[in-house]
Amino acid sequence: MPQNVQRLPFYAGLGMVTAATLMLQIVETRIISVTSWYHLAFFVISIAMFGLTAGAVWVYLRPRRYRPEELSYHLAAASLGFALSTVLALLVQLTVVTSLPASVMSLVVWAEFAVVLSLPFFFSGIVVSLALTRSPFPVGVVYGVDLVGAALGCLGALVLLNLVSGPSAVLWIAVLIAAGGLLFAQAGLGSIPADRTVTGRLFRHRGVVLAGLALLALGNSLTEGVRPTVVKDQIEHPERIAFERWNSFSRITVGQPAVERPALWGPSPHYAAAPIEQRWMNIDGGAGTAVYRFSGDLKELDFLRSDVTNVAYAIPGLQSGAVIGVGGGRDLLSARLFGVPEVVGVEINPIFIDLLTRRFADYTAIGRLPGVSFEVDEARSWFARTNRTFDIVQMSLIDTWAATGAGAFTLSENGLYTVEAWRIFLERLTPTGVFTVSRWYAPGEVNETGRMVSLAVATLQEMGAADAKRHLFMAASDHVATLVTSRAPLSDEALAALQGAADANAFKVLLRPQRPAASPLLERIVSAPDREALDQATGGSYLDLSPSTDARPFFFNQLRLDRLFDQDVFSLASRGGVYGGNLSATLTLAILILISAVLVAATILVPLRSTVGTGPSALVGAGTLYFALIGIGFMMAEIGLLQRISVFLGHPVYALSVVLFSLILSTGIGSLVSERAPLDSGGRLIGWAVLTSLYLLLLPAWLPEILLRLESANLLLRAGLAVVVLAPAGFLMGFGFPTGMRLVGAIDETPTPWFWGINGAAGVLAASVAVLTSIEFGIDTTLRIGAVCYLLLPLPALVLLRTVLQPQAAPAQ
Repeated sequence: MPQNVQRLPFYAGLGMVTAATLMLQIVETRIISVTSWYHLAFFVISIAMFGLTAGAVWVYLRPRRYRPEELSYHLAAASLGFALSTVLALLVQLTVVTSLPASVMSLVVWAEFAVVLSLPFFFSGIVVSLALTRSPFPVGVVYGVDLVGAALGCLGALVLLNLVSGPSAVLWIAVLIAAGGLLFAQAGLGSIPADRTVTGRLFRHRGVVLAGLALLALGNSLTEGVRPTVVKDQIEHPERIAFERWNSFSRITVGQPAVERPALWGPSPHYAAAPIEQRWMNIDGGAGTAVYRFSGDLKELDFLRSDVTNVAYAIPGLQSGAVIGVGGGRDLLSARLFGVPEVVGVEINPIFIDLLTRRFADYTAIGRLPGVSFEVDEARSWFARTNRTFDIVQMSLIDTWAATGAGAFTLSENGLYTVEAWRIFLERLTPTGVFTVSRWYAPGEVNETGRMVSLAVATLQEMGAADAKRHLFMAASDHVATLVTSRAPLSDEALAALQGAADANAFKVLLRPQRPAASPLLERIVSAPDREALDQATGGSYLDLSPSTDARPFFFNQLRLDRLFDQDVFSLASRGGVYGGNLSATLTLAILILISAVLVAATILVPLRSTVGTGPSALVGAGTLYFALIGIGFMMAEIGLLQRISVFLGHPVYALSVVLFSLILSTGIGSLVSERAPLDSGGRLIGWAVLTSLYLLLLPAWLPEILLRLESANLLLRAGLAVVVLAPAGFLMGFGFPTGMRLVGAIDETPTPWFWGINGAAGVLAASVAVLTSIEFGIDTTLRIGAVCYLLLPLPALVLLRTVLQPQAAPAQ
């Protein structure tokens, strides 16, 4: 019987490997957000599942190679392969250009990217499969260690990302994996074969491998030699970067100083200013914000009066202000320049506050400016929590260019552009206060401008405004439009001041009370008396201009799939901006689904097809349907909850960590409970399926209200609530897989690998489809599809159960 000297190293090694697997998955989403686009974070989930399933299939198909008598050797060797392939995948990933135009070459590049990224997870799948199927220890305990390690990895990723850069985090994860391999070897489970292959050499030199990886990780943490080469399709030049820091939110770089024309978002046509010294702060390589050299004399910043983003400051009597998204501090400086005595900057990313108040305090005096204060918090939560009210709240181009340029299926700022969020902001205004938002504007097009206006109209309607147009003023210059939304109808004095500022700077007035809007579509939107009329007004555009909500928080995606071919697609796509970016992102998603399907078929379904060749047709058909349904249902629920929780917590990486942590633990507990309380009768199967379906189906009915009521809670409490919401869903869904395996195993164990593969394949493909479903139809629809999948489970499950019970009924006949 195995002793503690074997058991403890085995458990410790398994916990390290499974923790590293989840850490790698989460850290990869952060790196991909820098090198490519935010929406590809979901691709990591899909590829990780694919790699893990492919690794398990590899073990199943090679029983003679992976013998229990050599378990420690194979576990250690696979762990070392996991560690080294993690480094290899990182190096390749940092040099691949993924945003080629949709073509055969882009298909090849994405296929290469998918294969390389899946390789580490393939080795992880081998380790976990061997541990569960070959070890001499109780399966329940092994499974429990697997789950605990994975859950801790979800939290460990956040800690690691706040200590080192993304690439260094991956290298330290490789060290953790290699250390797990050494512990597997120390467990001494079985003999060591005389293997002269590369695998054997790796095993014999495992200590050297660990030491080499540790030195590489330490060296990179100090020098950052392994760093992104291609960032948002551009070659990055390290010599142009004066400062760089990563955290779980972003990667911030600060460029070298340059003497040039002051950077403005929407400069007046009359704008003329002497060159000044400024730097560019860059967020994830795709969003720049200028920080000006500023000694503390506001007269140095007089050029800010010529920016259309500041038109609302023309309103007289503004005494208090708030800025959402501090960035380089230009909006805070604008508020003080226009005479607002007190202004607070609310910034989710602490790196910006540290740069402005400490590290670059000698470059900009904003941190020492009287009347300026900072709050490090997610804006929605802070505004919901504070008792303060403001005469003006400003939010200028809070999106990162990744959002506009690539359709941005998900990123933290999405939660700032919903009806629910804008209502929170408007409710924190004084009775005559204004909320000013600046977005990209394309002359002759409505695009983001139209959606911004429809969002304001919908919010005002919810707050009881009888005539939304009386609350709105919008001016544009160059490629930026600024919408001023007042809580009360704009006074004659405020309107005269806004119009005067627009005239003085030659800004184009797109919208104001008592005058027709600049376009018939805008006029229909602002004149809509209720939500039904607003939906009719926005429905006439080839773009999706409907107001975004927490249930469909994709403000930056304006592509309407139902009207995709009503227009000259290629002509519109060539314009770039909103439509071109959205179309490019959607085509990329389609390519990723195609690649996933091909990989799944080639490495999972085709190799396992032989296992069902001789099985009973009822078993094969019902079993395939059952495991496909739980694969699709689980992934639809996971992605839907991930998107909903992302808006609530304020950032996708937090949401990913919390959702995975909650679902891993609760699903594992559900699986273990299913052993003691099996679903071994038709009544139990139907009851479980209905209960699971009802929970998912009713989530959209009660969850949004709960989340809004607790919007003001701190991050820890909001994360705790997310766990409480997710745990019942995970617990109930955890019954599905083991129940199915028991049913098919009782009939014929031969095809069980096929069903395992079907489950993994369905999950891989459903991850990308779930993203597309949420964008087009809303998160609630994604959750409902998951609920329907579980509701349909009794159909194949009862066929399997009847087949299991048939042999017992035969003697009585």
